[in-house]
Amino acid sequence: MIQVAIIAGGPSAERGVSLKSAQTIAKHLPQDKYISSTIDITPDGWQDMATGQRMDLNQFKLVDANGQPTRSFDFAFIIIHGTPAEDGKLQGYLDMMGIPHSACGVLTSALTFNKQMCKDHLKLYDIPMAESMIVTAMTDQQSVEAHGIVPPFFVKPNNNGSSYGVTKVKAWSQLEEAIRHALQYDHEVMIERALRGSEFSCGVVREGSTFHVLPITEIIPKGEFFDFAAKYEGESQEITPARLDDGLVKQCQERSGRLYRLLGCRGMVRFDYILEDGTFYLLEANTTPGMSEASIIPQQARAYGWSVSQLLDIVVTDCMANRH
Repeated sequence: MIQVAIIAGGPSAERGVSLKSAQTIAKHLPQDKYISSTIDITPDGWQDMATGQRMDLNQFKLVDANGQPTRSFDFAFIIIHGTPAEDGKLQGYLDMMGIPHSACGVLTSALTFNKQMCKDHLKLYDIPMAESMIVTAMTDQQSVEAHGIVPPFFVKPNNNGSSYGVTKVKAWSQLEEAIRHALQYDHEVMIERALRGSEFSCGVVREGSTFHVLPITEIIPKGEFFDFAAKYEGESQEITPARLDDGLVKQCQERSGRLYRLLGCRGMVRFDYILEDGTFYLLEANTTPGMSEASIIPQQARAYGWSVSQLLDIVVTDCMANRH
């Protein structure tokens, strides 16, 4: 039996989402092949959510009250949203400890977590993306317009996820408050042109030399954009497979497979887009996509003909065999 540590929690605003995802993974990992424990990263240390035993990080083992090892692990399934996983810090630790894990490597994770840096990198490969700029303090209308951005536009943390701290600015009078709100979540704030069109998402999973590009999901938020409530509280309609003609399906899926390779991804990664004037513009790459029962990747896996258990087994098997 393969011993799996499901690493969840963490200090970010997305902690609750992470714990929901961990429950799904624990439920669906095939029990004839895996024994799992959910390890919660808390301010007081790492601990097993079931037993309360703490993790000795010098050994990556659970220990009892006397510090004696009680359990070791063969694999780490990372399901932390935000830091320290989506920015690559956790992967660096696991790599040093020799523990194979489910997520992208340090460089890919750090790059994709920094939205603007990822965009700057992908511009070299002619990936369509909205105009954007970064600020670390208040800025004015003239500076934003100089980047070709006028209302409506989005103001959001550059290093964050799940749409925390995001504001859709419709008038210049809202700019200052939007920046102030985003600065609560990150020291860097992205100002980005609001793309006009429908939102879509496409997941990719590697299995050896095969790259499975999953069916596309069409996202119809009840609000103005795919915010936290839309993602995690049912405030959106999600249609999988998306209602697209064959040419648009091909464009989105080919772009997703190409992005997965360009960025050097591992495990399961989700790419989000806006379809504007017949072109899929990349919004962001999610290297630790949500895995709650309502999340997009489980929907896409089922539409592909996989159970969630099959999906998880493929991810673990591939990442154990191919550490890079």
